[in-house]
Amino acid sequence: MNIFWPRFTSFFYILGFLFFYSCHSHSKITLLEYDGKFPDESARNIEILMSEGGQIIFTLYAPLMNKYYGENPYIDFPEGIIVSSYSNGIKHSTLTANYAITEENTQHYEALGNVTIVDLIKEESILTEKIIWDKRNKRIFSDVEVTQIKANGAINKGDGFESDEKFTKYVIKNPHGEFIAEEL
Repeated sequence: MNIFWPRFTSFFYILGFLFFYSCHSHSKITLLEYDGKFPDESARNIEILMSEGGQIIFTLYAPLMNKYYGENPYIDFPEGIIVSSYSNGIKHSTLTANYAITEENTQHYEALGNVTIVDLIKEESILTEKIIWDKRNKRIFSDVEVTQIKANGAINKGDGFESDEKFTKYVIKNPHGEFIAEEL
C-alpha cells in the first residue's frame, strides 16, 4: 500500500493543478460598472408585461436592465428600451430610446437619446432627445425641441410637448414648421 500512496498522491496533485489552472485561465469574473457605479441587480433581454383586468396595457423590452438600491433607488436601461402601449387589446403606440431611467421615489421615468414615439392609430410620430413620464400626475412631457411628423407628411417643430400617459392626446409647445400645401 505504501508503494502506491506516493503515486496516488502525485496523481491528485497533478489533477488538482490542471483543474485549478484550467478554471483560473478560462473563467473571468467581470463586474458590471456604469458611470462608476455597480448595480445591485442586473438582467439581460427582459420583457415586462403590465395588464389591467386581464388586458395588456404596456409592454417593455430592454437588452439590459440595472437596479440600484440606496437612499434614491433607481433602475436604468443603458442599452435602450422599446415600450408599447395598448388600448382594448390593440397596440396604440410605441416608444424607443437609447437610454432610460426610472426613479422609484419620484415616480419619474425618463427616456433619452433618439427618442421616437409613434402613434400607430393616428400614424403620427414625435422625435426628440428627452421625454419624462410623471406617473403620479399621469402625464408625459418634454422640455426640449421636438419634431412631429403627421400622417399627411406635415412636419411641425416645437419647444416641447405635453401628453396624457397613454399618448392619446398631446400638444406641441410653441409649434413652428413646414406644412404641406395641397395642389391647386
